[in-house]
Amino acid sequence: MQKKWLSIFIFALLIGFLLANRALAQNKLSLAGEWQLRLDPDDLGLRQHWWQMDYADRVTLPGSLAENGKGNDVTLQTPWTGDIFDSTYFVSDRYQKYRQGAIKIPFWLKPVKYYTGPAWYKRQIDVPADWAKKQITLNLERCHWETTVYVNGQLCGTRNSLVAPHQFDLSKALRPGRNTIVVRVDNRYKMHIGPNSHSVADHTQTNWNGLVGDLSLIAESPTYLENIQVYPKLATQAVDVMVALRQPRGQTFQGKLVFQAKPLQNNAAALPSQEQPVRLATEESSATATYAIPNPQLWDEFTPNRYQLRVQLVSDQGQVLSEKTVPFGMREMGVSGSRLTINGRPVFLRGDVDCAAFPLTGYPPTTEPYWEKIMKTAKAYGLNHLRFHSWCPPEAAFDVADRLGLYLYVESPLWANQSSAVGTGGVIDDFIYRESERILATYGNHPSFCMMSYGNEPGGAFQSDFLGRWVEHFKQKDGRRLYTSGAGWPMLPENQFHIHSDARIQQWGQGVKSIINAKPPQTGYDWREIIQKASAPYISHEIGQWCVYPNFKEMAKYTGVVKPTNFEIFKETLEEAGMGDQAEAFLHSSGRLQTLCYKADIEAALRTPGFAGFQLLGLHDFPGQGTALVGALDVFWESKGYTTPEEYRTFCNNTVLLARLDKLIFENNETFKADLEMAHFGPRELTNQTVVWQVLDAAGKVKRSGTLQKDRVGIDNGQTVGAIQVPLAGFKKPEMLTLKVALKGTDITNAWNFWVYPAGVNPDAAKGKVIMTQSLTPDVVNQLQNGANVLLLPYGHVRKGKGAEVEIGFSSVFWNTSWTKGQAPHTLGLLCDPAHPLFATFPTEASSNYQWQDLVSHSQTILLTDFPKTLRPLIQPIDTWFENRRLSLAFEGRVGKGNLLVCSIDLDNDLAHRPGARQLKQSILNYMNSSRFKPSHKLSVEQIKPLFQQETSLVIPTKKD
Repeated sequence: MQKKWLSIFIFALLIGFLLANRALAQNKLSLAGEWQLRLDPDDLGLRQHWWQMDYADRVTLPGSLAENGKGNDVTLQTPWTGDIFDSTYFVSDRYQKYRQGAIKIPFWLKPVKYYTGPAWYKRQIDVPADWAKKQITLNLERCHWETTVYVNGQLCGTRNSLVAPHQFDLSKALRPGRNTIVVRVDNRYKMHIGPNSHSVADHTQTNWNGLVGDLSLIAESPTYLENIQVYPKLATQAVDVMVALRQPRGQTFQGKLVFQAKPLQNNAAALPSQEQPVRLATEESSATATYAIPNPQLWDEFTPNRYQLRVQLVSDQGQVLSEKTVPFGMREMGVSGSRLTINGRPVFLRGDVDCAAFPLTGYPPTTEPYWEKIMKTAKAYGLNHLRFHSWCPPEAAFDVADRLGLYLYVESPLWANQSSAVGTGGVIDDFIYRESERILATYGNHPSFCMMSYGNEPGGAFQSDFLGRWVEHFKQKDGRRLYTSGAGWPMLPENQFHIHSDARIQQWGQGVKSIINAKPPQTGYDWREIIQKASAPYISHEIGQWCVYPNFKEMAKYTGVVKPTNFEIFKETLEEAGMGDQAEAFLHSSGRLQTLCYKADIEAALRTPGFAGFQLLGLHDFPGQGTALVGALDVFWESKGYTTPEEYRTFCNNTVLLARLDKLIFENNETFKADLEMAHFGPRELTNQTVVWQVLDAAGKVKRSGTLQKDRVGIDNGQTVGAIQVPLAGFKKPEMLTLKVALKGTDITNAWNFWVYPAGVNPDAAKGKVIMTQSLTPDVVNQLQNGANVLLLPYGHVRKGKGAEVEIGFSSVFWNTSWTKGQAPHTLGLLCDPAHPLFATFPTEASSNYQWQDLVSHSQTILLTDFPKTLRPLIQPIDTWFENRRLSLAFEGRVGKGNLLVCSIDLDNDLAHRPGARQLKQSILNYMNSSRFKPSHKLSVEQIKPLFQQETSLVIPTKKD
């Protein structure tokens, strides 16, 4: 009999538990679907009580106005949010046709529809009868940016946040049965947070109006769990739990909190539950508890072990009144000297900057598949970190990063610069604190949320005092992550880490005076002198910013709310210049140079002992600020075809082999020397490692090889492997060689090209019958017209307006020439045909490599605008896409009965110390003395004369009667 009653009792408990959980699960009503819409461009709705009216238009939510085809056409008067530094579009004749009719814009992607101002959304909802006397919350997951809610004609409040859900207590306004909900969304620039902040600007995600993500009503007990925060404590194998609770005013409650954690990997069983009595005597209360996590499974990039904690509020009668489940991970972020650490192990951040570019939606997606694509791609390219520049992503991004093991650095939604500032004591300072608090309350439990700052590159005379206090406040409030003042600056003593731009190979405004442009090619430099001055771990700010030519095949992908009219302009002007068929070649060649530049930037960081990490700008494109095509991936996070994840991981990964080379250009009477190192930030130390090195020729044939032993590889960089020395006397011909290194038994490799040229070469000995001249004197012109082969070397004498104004550098364009107001270099590398006989004894690829660095640094471009469009340069600098000029460093043509080759590279001066220039000159002369020197284009001296300054201009002989 006792067994029977025991069975009945257990069954009743089970039914009660299921019914309680079913009730909890059913206490949510989705508001997704059709809503009424009325736009309010003149801001009349508040005065005219629009919340009491019906609206004729319709939209589907969640979504934006643009997704629903609502708004205005873009015109020259569209009130953009975001600076346009380059006014050329509005005044230049070359853009005139794009300013007419359905205009096209070059400075960012063009929305299909644009609307700035209040928009009123309205719908009816049936509230269940059993929701009476319950706490009912309206949840609007992501809004842009201010919302005001009315229920049944009653004002229920206003919310102003760009980082967290807008939630409204509708308990007193809703009633069982039919109800009317009105949401007024205002996406005007509400306060001066910085017009280029990626949370609001048209540069990237667009200044959208709408409601996205979860739109719902949630009903629960009037006494409920408001917020739960979990603080891992690895030393004690436990978590501290802070619970915020609410109940109706004037009531008391007595019951218990029930805690239960569960690992989310390997189908692990839940840990034992733990109960704690609770008594509430005020409207707002809090409780704390410590919950044991025996033998915790730690979270990091290699083992992203996750837990979830369920907390229940249970009455004395055993009824579950409120329940919440939150994620957490057993991990601790820390600082050790100049290093960041996770769980006590040094970590090196390899990051990308996410600037909120969403070309299909125009707003941040709130579902996991989108973020999974981004984060898996980032990891495939060797990254372990993402920085969110002046914005905070939605919950789905944190969930995916938790699962995949990515370290996230989040900023409040401000780039308080360009007409904004921090530390003024006004509404901006207050907004920073309120948004920061909301970020921590909403996303603070996620183990992937590892770092935080106020925002990006602040302005303001009192910024240091304000941001120092901000850092100290949040360090004390929530120690689950590390804090810094701002991305870029200032470097304050309160910072737990710094983010600064000194440690990169190209500074803003540096032009062609940067390391990669002004110094001879090498791989020996690092940033140790810079970081020695830092008081905390140093992360390099927005390194890279190297551009490639537009990928016009990408245009077909824009099937959403923005269109690439910028690409359309660039494509049309390229075709008008007669180079439309070269677009793919421009993309590939500039892409190969971009990859080389990013490799140089990343390896310099990895070579620096004690360095904390880097943040790229970027792995993927930035569509705004004039169009910054800085990514190996397009804005859709997809490959452009000129590099691969496998290639990137050779120089960007948790284990990277490095070579310090003092030079990359050699003569064959020298010895090639390389000091090999390792940067290793894997899950554990390595022992008994063998590094295999090879010197390969262009065909991949091994010319020299050897091995080096490394007994122990710690978690560190700057770890010496050994030295390589290869005498080059055996290399008789000019050639490009490759040093390839590999960690035996793994897929870890890296490689560097270097060049060997014969020593003591006198290129003028190859002159033959070629006439070499810096100017076309009457005598030279006469010989040319009568059949001579002439090499014209006009370096230093090209006229402005004919190419001298184009500043050519070795590197690619930095960021873009529009946003930087024409910062040099203006070119995206070189394009040439390596199979052309001109390069028979000057080894080259179709794109720039380091053997061209000295040559382009001693060159002037020539504009071929006034020449036939079919004339293609032999050595062609790729122009910025804003100009699309046909540029040349070498071209050829028939003049009279003779043949002319014009090369505007300095092939005359200091050749004893410039083996590359010496070798190119010899190769050109060999070509010109061969039977293959047969230019196809007919040119005249009248065409060539205007290219050069008067003192070296062409002198045309006077015809005799």
